[in-house]
Parts: sequence; C-alpha cells; structure tokens
Amino acid sequence: MRTTVGIIGAGPAGLLLARLLHNAGIDSVVLESRDRSYVEHRQRAGILEQGTVDVLRAAGAGERLDREGLRHDGIELRFAKQRHRVDFPGLTGGRSVTVYAQTEVCKDLIALQLKEGGPLLFEAEALAVEGAESERPRIRFRHEGRESVLECDYVAGCDGFWGVARAAFPEPLSRVFERAYPYAWLGILADVAPSHDELVYARHERGFALLSMRSPSVSRLYLQVPAGTDAEEWTDEAIWDELERRFETDDDWRLERGPITQKSVTPMRSYVHEPMRHGRLLLAGDAAHIVPPTGAKGLNLAVGDVVTLARALVHEKETGSPELLDAYSATCLRRVWQAERFSYDMTSMLHPGPGDTPFDARLQLARLGRIASSRAAETDLAEAYTGFPLDA
Repeated sequence: MRTTVGIIGAGPAGLLLARLLHNAGIDSVVLESRDRSYVEHRQRAGILEQGTVDVLRAAGAGERLDREGLRHDGIELRFAKQRHRVDFPGLTGGRSVTVYAQTEVCKDLIALQLKEGGPLLFEAEALAVEGAESERPRIRFRHEGRESVLECDYVAGCDGFWGVARAAFPEPLSRVFERAYPYAWLGILADVAPSHDELVYARHERGFALLSMRSPSVSRLYLQVPAGTDAEEWTDEAIWDELERRFETDDDWRLERGPITQKSVTPMRSYVHEPMRHGRLLLAGDAAHIVPPTGAKGLNLAVGDVVTLARALVHEKETGSPELLDAYSATCLRRVWQAERFSYDMTSMLHPGPGDTPFDARLQLARLGRIASSRAAETDLAEAYTGFPLDA
C-alpha cells in the first residue's frame, strides 16, 4: 500500500490535514485505531477560534458549522462576586469565537473524507513508524487482523499524546518541556439551557469554575478539583451546590440546574516536544503539545499545525522547494509557545493552588482587576483568546 502522505490519527488534526491535501490534489491515507463511532462521540474541545472557523469554511466543512455553531462575541470573568465582560469584536477589530464541539467537527470531516477523499481506515492500529530519515518512510499497522505496511513520502503523526509517531524520534533529538498541575477539572454535560449566553470563567477561593455549553439546550460545566479525583465521588447534587457557590454574584443572576448526563475528570498539564519534525515524520496536535484547557487552545493549535503542514507540502509540490517543510517545526513552535504562555497565564490566574498563600490570592485578584480596568490588558486577553495568526 502506498500514498504520498500517511496520516496517523483521525482526530480533527488528521482529518483536516487529509481534507486540505485532497483539495490541493495530494493523496493521503488516514489510519485510525478506534472505530468510527468512538471518534464521532469522544467529548473534547468545544471552542473554535476565528482562524479555525475560517479554515473549516474554506475547506468545505463549514455548512453545518455555520448553521449550528454558536458565535460568541465575548466571555465573562467573574471574581469577588463581580462580573466583567470581555468584548472580543470591540477589542480585536471584529474577531469572535464559535462554540461547536470537536465531535461535530470530526463528524463533518469524516463525512467529507468518505465521500470525496482518500482511504480512511478505522480500527487500523499504527504499530510503528519506520525509516523516518529515508525517502520512503513506512507505517506498520494492523487492520482486520492482518499486519500491513503503508509506504509514504511523508508521515504525519496526528495520533495524540499516547500515539506511536513521537516514539519514532531518536531520544537524543527529543527535548521535552512540561508542567503538571495539582488540580483537574470535573466536567459535566447537563440537559439544561445554559445559564448565561457566553462562557463564564469564575475565580473563587474554593476553586475555579467554568460555565460553557454545547447547544442552546445542553450545558457544559466544570469544577476545579484535586488531581486524581474520581468523578463518581461527586453526587449530582453536590456538583450543582458547588457550582452555585463558585458562580455567586452580588446581583440576581442564578444558575439553572438540570439532569446530568455525563461526568468526567480532565487532568491538567502543559507539554511541548521539540522538534516537531524528524526526517519525513512530522508531528501535529497533541502528539507534539498539550495545553491546559483553560485557554481553549488544544484543537485550535492542532488546526494551526496542519494548516502549516499542508501549506508546506503544497509548496513543495508546486515549486520543488523544501523550504517551508524545513521550517515547519520552528514555524509551529512559535505559535505553540504563545498558546502555552496564554493557557498557563489563564490557568494560574483563575485556579487557587493547594499551597497558595493569601499573597497568591491577592495577586490573582490583582491580575483580574487589571484586565477589568485596563483596555490594553483586556485587549491582550481578547487577541490571544480569539486566536494567534495561523502562520506565526
């Protein structure tokens, strides 16, 4: 089996890359270890930056996004029982974000790939990437009980943090930068209309809370909990009670309750692997970097990676020059580190740590107060939240 670009992983990174390459006349094969139902239903990110929305539209995957996605023109910061709205369009020259779940992005891209694109093999487990330094790298994989080999000109490792692509990098080449956080997010899906029409980020002495949504009738909410928490330790009533405490305000705002349909705990970590390229193997998305979810950057960073990679592959096809491919890692990492910085800043500003002192608490409140009182500080947050340029 042979193709130009072998793509490991059918998450949003791998699927979007396949779509961008198809539109440019470059063939690919996508290998996904899970079945289609799993890919289309695993709950992940839900906030799309302006640039991500623009890319999906240009790729032909914007029809349902435009119909069902919820455009948001701001977020609310809540602290010391006060509320402050950050106006994205007014601070960024018109940019916004869109609430549209990763599951829906994957459904749209899978449908396009199966209808128009190259092979997309589900339950095809990548076992190893071989010959990354050669002109014909190979992906060994298992599909329908048989081991096979996919020969490629390039391999795109879009297989997430636990995938095999990054393992193909020689140890002396790899540099890892990471931070683990002593807290996690307990997330719920609830069948109740969102209690606010935009996301609410709440800093409270008891811990962080986030009010989000998946649709006009489904709420997505999070509580800061200690790392290692078991979601089943929390009863539904205890979750709603704690959310009410952390979202408390001095006005008449109230949190609406409803049936909780799903609970899960998301660990918090920052991780970057450098470089993102080894020979003809290129990493994208969670295979190369992880951000804490506070900044809503994970899916959007993956999109930035594959846009950069597709552009480089098209440039080589049209000009014969490897210039953009040679610059791939450095180009992506500039954006990655800005997203890491922003995600860390948001996380450390909003989450009280287990060892924090009253001094630390006052600093958090001072940082939030600065954003609420300074247009320059508020603009910096709005520009980062709505998205860094995809080529920087």
